[in-house]
Amino acid sequence: MKRLITVLVAMSLLTTALFASGAGEQAGAAAGKKLRIALVVKNLGNGFFEAARDGALEAAKELGDVEIIYQGPSSPTAEGQIEIIENLIATRVDGIAISANDPDALVPVLKKAMAQGIKVISFDSGVSEGGRILHLAPSDTELIGRSQVKLLGELIGWEGEIAILSATAQATNQNAWIEYMKKELAENPKCKNMKLVAVVYGDDLSDKSYREALGLFKSYPDLKGIIAPTTVGIAAAAKAIQDQGLTGKIQLTGLGLPSEMKAYILSGVCEKMALWNPIDLGYSSTYILYNLIKGKNTGAVGDVFSCGRMGEIKVGPGGVAVMGEPFVFTKENIEKFAAMF
Repeated sequence: MKRLITVLVAMSLLTTALFASGAGEQAGAAAGKKLRIALVVKNLGNGFFEAARDGALEAAKELGDVEIIYQGPSSPTAEGQIEIIENLIATRVDGIAISANDPDALVPVLKKAMAQGIKVISFDSGVSEGGRILHLAPSDTELIGRSQVKLLGELIGWEGEIAILSATAQATNQNAWIEYMKKELAENPKCKNMKLVAVVYGDDLSDKSYREALGLFKSYPDLKGIIAPTTVGIAAAAKAIQDQGLTGKIQLTGLGLPSEMKAYILSGVCEKMALWNPIDLGYSSTYILYNLIKGKNTGAVGDVFSCGRMGEIKVGPGGVAVMGEPFVFTKENIEKFAAMF
């Protein structure tokens, strides 16, 4: 009897060890699983968002247990993004960072994602509050809008007809910037002789933006300057100015990628422009989502995220976190930054 008890105890210990081993293997497998973070952009083939993707990949490499899924529609539509998000929900990603083509149309599908435990933030171009935990703004909206007018004012001597070449009519960030451009024109005494004659939309498509720029030249023969607060639009407008032999006659500024605008800045087609670093934007978005997924942050107003080399980013009113100020590029510094993004 004593021998039987000894055998049973031994078998029990062996079974416990086997279960413990199995549990350890399962825990190890779980620990080895990477968090899947989706970066959903306005459209593919856009250099700005490709740079943001590179920043996300940089952050993923630092964090070690993150997989980046980079997706976007072929054209910048809300419908295309909704379809992508539905697929991401079906494949059970852990987090989504989206630059929205429409602030409101995406809310229902993003609510659906959050209801299933997926952490959602917007970056660059925001989603309405009900459709995300927080929005990461590349810079302060008012500062961006007003600074664009000041840059162009300096280029045209603070007088003459000007136009704005925007992205889509529904783009959250574009519309907010344009409102502050209009306020700057109305409120800054230096702008009293500047007249906004048109706001046109190139839908962030090179060919359409190019045609819209040509249309401005034809419709407004006295046009002195164009603000294009879109990386696609400013490059298209620069090409149109160059092709039509209007360098020096029509001034151009806006938000552009150094790598795409280098030649135009060096040739004087666009003497100065601004932008934040899209690499940093993708990098910060990844860190923010990672901390949300891990439960280190909630995204509530006042919450402070630790974002690697970007330091701390704080959530402000309306669930908006601001990354930094825009940077001005000129022929003196463009070559350095063109090699980066």
